[in-house]
Formats: sequence, structure tokens, C-alpha cells
Amino acid sequence: MAKERMHRDPDQHPFVERPHRTLVVLSIPILCSLVAEPVTGLVDNAFIARLGATEAAALGAATALFSSCFWMLFFIGVGTHTEVANAFGAADFDRARRAVGAALVLAVGLALGAVAIVWPFLSELATWMGATGAMHVHTVDYMEIRLIGVLPQLFMHVCFGAMRGYQQFRLPLWIAIAANLVNLVLDPLLIFGAGTIPAMGVAGAAWASSVSQWVGAALALGVLRKRNSWVLGLHWDVMCRLFAVGRDMLIRTGCLTFFLVASTRLATRVGAEAGAAHLAVRRVWELSAFILDAYAMTAQSLVGYFLGAARVELARRVAGVGAKWSFGTGCVVTLLMLSGAPLAKNLLVPPEAWSLFGAAWLVSALGQPINSLSFITDGVHWGTGDYPYLRNATLFATVVGLGGLWLVNESADDALVQIWLVTTAWISARALSGIVRVWPGIGRRAPLRVSS
Repeated sequence: MAKERMHRDPDQHPFVERPHRTLVVLSIPILCSLVAEPVTGLVDNAFIARLGATEAAALGAATALFSSCFWMLFFIGVGTHTEVANAFGAADFDRARRAVGAALVLAVGLALGAVAIVWPFLSELATWMGATGAMHVHTVDYMEIRLIGVLPQLFMHVCFGAMRGYQQFRLPLWIAIAANLVNLVLDPLLIFGAGTIPAMGVAGAAWASSVSQWVGAALALGVLRKRNSWVLGLHWDVMCRLFAVGRDMLIRTGCLTFFLVASTRLATRVGAEAGAAHLAVRRVWELSAFILDAYAMTAQSLVGYFLGAARVELARRVAGVGAKWSFGTGCVVTLLMLSGAPLAKNLLVPPEAWSLFGAAWLVSALGQPINSLSFITDGVHWGTGDYPYLRNATLFATVVGLGGLWLVNESADDALVQIWLVTTAWISARALSGIVRVWPGIGRRAPLRVSS
């Protein structure tokens, strides 16, 4: 357990002497591990787009449904991350092991319960998304197969959260790369077929994803068991904290995913071409979110660590350094998206949807610096355990966003652009609420507010 005992004295942490370098160096492996998943999603999209607008729109509806149904459960990784980081900062390694063990037990219950609830209603959910005919069939097929991968996804979230809480940032990277390479190899084989392997289309993409998730979960569990171990059990003290996190994060994540699925549903209702163009923009938007989330997760680890060591001033410094780097990176992402628009159109969008793509892409690109501030402040608040505030702020932003979607004119030529303008307003409300909680520190018991 020698690795556990690194950084027991917060004054010896490299962030104290080299804050900018430390934040960036720690963020790089997180960035690479986070980007692996959406890059694989882009590959899925590129393959499926070759089949036509109907299949691409079905994939968009199915992935949005999967996100809305199961992303709400991924609070378990965020809660494990903060719990382990706090325990690590306080040098309480027994608490860290119990936290991981309780989270793994909880993951099994959450996965089985969620799958049992969702599975009987897949057809109705696809219909609600606006999928009809062949699009409906593809959407249901994809979701049925992806249900197999829910449990390993939760296992990976727990393990990755624990590793980052221990500030072992490189391990999730190698595991994510291995899992996504499996997906990358299986995608063309199962989507288009090869030799005796039949072409499965959209269902093939689902099988590739599910198999790769089981591979990743097996690797993550094996590595974490060897390096840090865990103590399996209910551990009610830890469970109570995780359930408290779950209560607030379920509402918060439910609001986020409901807005995203509502915007995708609206785009699908506009037409198959709009749905296909929206999927391409959303895929890259998600990729940029994962890129910017690298700073958020690094901030979460460092803030949780320093608060565990009772060093509030260092935790606040992490927030400031993280915000500067995140905003700058958001500006770079904007420039990359603007220059890469032709490539994205040719790779990700069926030709019949090209006319709807450009303006929506432009709106999404210009909103990236705002996204960056929303994501970094989320990470800071995760590290402080300020989940009730995040819940309330996200509720407010989602009310604003859903009101905007209600005003979108589905029959207008610029309906897709309207959807992305509303999305930018939604993320702006999230960013503003996150910033004012830290600077100056509004609200009751703001964890990082400077005492007067």
C-alpha cells in the first residue's frame, strides 16, 4: 500500500509549488480516458451514417434514451471519487476501502433495478422519442442489447472514481483505451459483417459497445483489487453518504439528461434529416464536454483532497486555476470546431442532412467557452460535496431550457438552430450559478467562501 501514502502532508503536494503545471499534468490522463468513449461514439456514428439517415437518426434516439435512463446512475462514480479523495486527504485508508466496497455492492443493486424497470417499456420510449417504422425497430434493438452493458458501466465508474480519488490518474486511461479498442475492432465487423459474421447494422454497434464494457469492467476491477483493494459490504455509514449524494445527483443528472433527450426528441420530430444533423452536432458537443470535464475531475480530486486535509485556501486556489485553464481550453475548442466544420460534415452527416448542419454547428462551437465554466464549477462542487446546491441550480437551468424548447417552432427552416440556441442558454444558466457559488460564494454554507 505504499502508493496510498503519497501526499499525506498537503504542504508537500506538488500543487502547492506548481499549481498550473500540476493541474495540467494531472488532467492529461483524465482527458485521454474521458475522450476515449465519445471518440468511440463518433466512430459508431461515422459507420452508421454510411447506412443512411434513418439508421443515423435511430442511433441518435437510442443513445439519447440510453443516456436519459442510465446516466442518472453514474452519480455512484462521482460519490466514490469524492469519498475516496476526502479519506485519502485525511489519511483514512480504511474509510476509503469501505467506500469502494459499498459502492460496488450498490452498483449491482442499481443496475439490476434499473434494467428491470426500463426493459418492459423500450418500445414506448422509442415511440416517445418520435421514432417510427424502421427507425423505431433500430432504436429498440439497440437499447435491448445495450442493457447488457449497464452493470459493467457502473463497475467502471466506481473503479475510476476510486482510482482518481487516490490520485492514480493514469490507470483509468489505460483501461479506457483497452476497452474502446475492443469496441473499435468489433464495430465494422458487426455493423457491416465479414466472412461468416452477418451484418447487424445498428444492433452490431450495440453489441460492440456492450462487449467492450465488460472487458473494461474486468480490467478495472482486477487492477483496483491489486493496488488498493476494497472491503465489500453494506457499510451503512458510507451507504448513507452515497445515498445522500445519489438523491441530489439523481435529480441533477435527471434534469440534465431530460433536457438533452428532450432536445434530441424535438430534433427527431422536425425530421430524419434534422435528427441526423443533430446527432452529429451533439456527438461533438459531448466530446468537447468530456475534454473540458478533464479539468473538472482533476479539480474534484484536488479540492476533495485539500478539504479532507482541512486546507480550504488550497481548495479555493484549485478552483481558480482550474477555471482559467478550462475557459482557455474552451476557446481553443471553439476555434477547432470552426475550422473542422467541413470535415465533421463529411464524416458524420448523411448528405441529405448537410443543409441543416452548418448553422447548428456554429452555435454549438461558439458556446464552448460557456460550457467550460459550467463543467469546471461542477467539478469544484463535486469535490466540496456541495450536491444540494448543484441540484437546485440545475433544476433552475432546466426549467429555463425546457421553456426555451417549448418556444421552438418545429416547422421553421431554422428549427435546429433554435434548438442549439436554447441549449446554449441552458448551459449559460448552469455556468452562472456555478461561478457565483465560488466567487463571491453566495448561498448558505458555501464551502469555499472566504470568511470575513
